[in-house]
Amino acid sequence: KLPDAPFPYPADLAVDWIAAAATDRAAGKAAQFAVVDASSGALIGCAGLRLSKDKKTADLGYWLGRAFWRQGYGMEVALRLTSWAFATLSVLKITATVAADNDGSVAVLSRAGFLPTGKGAQEFQCRPGAKLPVRHFALTRETSLVEVTATPSVLLVVACALIDAQGRILLARRPEGKKLAGLWEFPGGKMNPGETPEAALARELHEELGIEVSPKHLAPFVFASHAYESFHLLMPVFLCRKWRGVPKPREGQALAWVAPDRLVEYPMPPADRPLIPMLRDFL
Repeated sequence: KLPDAPFPYPADLAVDWIAAAATDRAAGKAAQFAVVDASSGALIGCAGLRLSKDKKTADLGYWLGRAFWRQGYGMEVALRLTSWAFATLSVLKITATVAADNDGSVAVLSRAGFLPTGKGAQEFQCRPGAKLPVRHFALTRETSLVEVTATPSVLLVVACALIDAQGRILLARRPEGKKLAGLWEFPGGKMNPGETPEAALARELHEELGIEVSPKHLAPFVFASHAYESFHLLMPVFLCRKWRGVPKPREGQALAWVAPDRLVEYPMPPADRPLIPMLRDFL
């Protein structure tokens, strides 16, 4: 089971687990998946569902490498896996059990629609010899369908890849106190009613960085579309190589000029990560 991984985790045990996962999948007992970063192709974790004998209940488990915590990956895994399960399997309920002190996983499950169902004690391979307090959660098909059929609000924002003479791209790190604090993103922000994307971006770049950008120097590049838990983000992305002034952090953010092949080293929100290979290939 995914939550019971021992520490340290030897390579031969990983090989055995992969083989067992394939056997369980073929037998209809479980469905295990690798979690892969879309921008780099790196394996960053695993996730899966273990089915009850009557196939009406599944137990959710997931694991992410420490370097990938607090970046939205856990939330994305939980939402995608539960949506897939209710769409393709006959399960009526998905359960999950987490250590009582695992506040991160508790928050992920709560935001994914899981409701607390009780408390208990469980022994973990990573902490042998003692039963530790755990919290139980569950998500039903009916609850999930309410969430899926509700129309999410669409948040329209604009972003820009500012490119300097060396071909580097400017990233801004979200300051403490803001949602997704500590993650790096492309400068930009929300559009005001009646604004064109170009006008909104020119305004945001002045407010955030103190630079002047003419809308005619903003070249449409791609757009990002990503479903967060409470809204759907739609983000046109522009390229810009010409502006007046020197970018300075005016809203408490940190700035970094980054070469295209090093963008993957900077943790980003889920909506921004798919832009990395596109920019890398273009530049």
